[in-house]
Amino acid sequence: MSTSPSRRFLGARPVAVSRVMIEGSPSTLLLSSRPWIGRAGQGRHALAPMSYAPLDHGCSFSNEAVREGIVATSGSTLRILSVGESGGNDVVLGAEDDEAFNSTRIGLRYTPRQMCLLSAKVSEASRKIVLAVVESDCNDFGEEEKQSMGFDSTGKSKAVSKRKQRGMMRQWIWTKTLTRMIPTWTEKKVDGDDDDEDDTTRLTPIRGPVPAEQGRWGSCVRLVDPADGCTTLDCIEMNRNEAALCCASVRFHSRGGESLLAVGTVTGMTMNPLRHSSSHVVLYRVVNGERLQLLHRTTVDDGPVLSLVHFQGRLLVGVGKTVRLYEMGKRQLLKKCELRGMPTMVKTLQAAGDRAFVGDMMQSMQFIRYDSTANRLVLVAKDRNPRPITCQELLDINTVAVGDKFGNVTILRLPRGADAGAIDVTGTRALWDSARDDATPKLETLCTYHVGEVVTSMTRASLVAGGAESLIYVTVTGRVGAFVPFTSRDDVEFYTSLEGFLRTETPRPTGRDPQSYRSYYAPMKHIVDGDLCDAFAQLPYETKQKIAESLDRSVGEVMKKLEDTRNALL
Repeated sequence: MSTSPSRRFLGARPVAVSRVMIEGSPSTLLLSSRPWIGRAGQGRHALAPMSYAPLDHGCSFSNEAVREGIVATSGSTLRILSVGESGGNDVVLGAEDDEAFNSTRIGLRYTPRQMCLLSAKVSEASRKIVLAVVESDCNDFGEEEKQSMGFDSTGKSKAVSKRKQRGMMRQWIWTKTLTRMIPTWTEKKVDGDDDDEDDTTRLTPIRGPVPAEQGRWGSCVRLVDPADGCTTLDCIEMNRNEAALCCASVRFHSRGGESLLAVGTVTGMTMNPLRHSSSHVVLYRVVNGERLQLLHRTTVDDGPVLSLVHFQGRLLVGVGKTVRLYEMGKRQLLKKCELRGMPTMVKTLQAAGDRAFVGDMMQSMQFIRYDSTANRLVLVAKDRNPRPITCQELLDINTVAVGDKFGNVTILRLPRGADAGAIDVTGTRALWDSARDDATPKLETLCTYHVGEVVTSMTRASLVAGGAESLIYVTVTGRVGAFVPFTSRDDVEFYTSLEGFLRTETPRPTGRDPQSYRSYYAPMKHIVDGDLCDAFAQLPYETKQKIAESLDRSVGEVMKKLEDTRNALL
């Protein structure tokens, strides 16, 4: 065991420590700005936050009802808690790899497509943060159409009718058995079991009828209060066969900087062949932080609306193969300028300063710049390799991280001085010069890593108060991962050497080389496999000592280095 201390930030308040029992093993309860549980497992000591309100004092508690519990005080109240790994009345404590995360589940009508935060004005002196979620499902009817068909997704009406029929059947059986003097307690018990089963079934959502023709969509826009347990404040059903696919918070200068919700919709869209009848950009206003108010709808052409972003007090929209800039109008949005000729279809959009970062559905990234003097959008640079972009996150003004459909995460950077010739100050440049493919600067590939699953979203965030930002990503199967930047050359050399030793010493269940897997589509570049380094704790002690001696460190120092890196993130 290492004698060197390991640091972990628990909160701003002084830390109180007490012993408790969790799952039959001695653990530690640490109380600060939030409660924590420390326990040993998998060869290391792990700290996990508890999904509960801040506590002042606490100690172990046990009786006939609660075998392993905690008695604690919070303000002027005394509370008895039971720590478990599932929901219910227990305090939730995650298991193994997901023990550092807490989740709140809310039911939705359709599949969520995108979400964004809005700052709503409640009064003259207070504002409220709300969350807008756009939902849509293909081959599905809308809520009004389902109700007109007599379909109930909750199954309450069906359960009530079954309960009435069972009540009549019980009365008939009881009357008949009275004449025969036969007891019916067994039959009553079975009926009670059926009631419980029906109550459970009634809580399960029921799939509605499937439309016979293509181009049918069910969609809605939901307003959620994240500070109140993610309760639904308002839910607006879209028009018939209209699908909301994207949303963004936009603040027009003409509206005084008020946060408005822009929603991109498509009507009658079919996947094969890819076609639609119309596309719209719908603007909503959040009234008193409680409900959505429709401002106006703008019909757009040239393709479906798949991405929106706020850009210098205006709205930048990705419409098919076109990037278009809109200004706020009284009855609809006003088109200011556009850039046509994107390779396939604009999938993602981000903006910073006078630049916009466009993710194409098949041909990777394009960097564009807005020339305010000429009121036009100019292509600055693009990626030389085709990538089917699914998500992107801006790291700085010149660097962007992207995820594609094949499970790769790539970091691209604009070469120095590449945007110097993007703006023509003389006005003498020929129009066909900007259209030449060989004249457009190419983005540099800094890092490449194969995750193994489709990355659906990513963001820069700090999961620990006061910690450095990391690149957090989520995958299509619900996996959450992070890329942690190294801050010193020593860390780079240590983890690179450790990864090299573990490639040969770590057992391979499938017999596959870890480096070849992470380089499935492109060679892994400038990224250390953290999952492989984390396998050091599961190795036999002789193997650990051999690797540690090769690194000129002790086993405890290597374990402490891994733990400090993990604590810096979680």
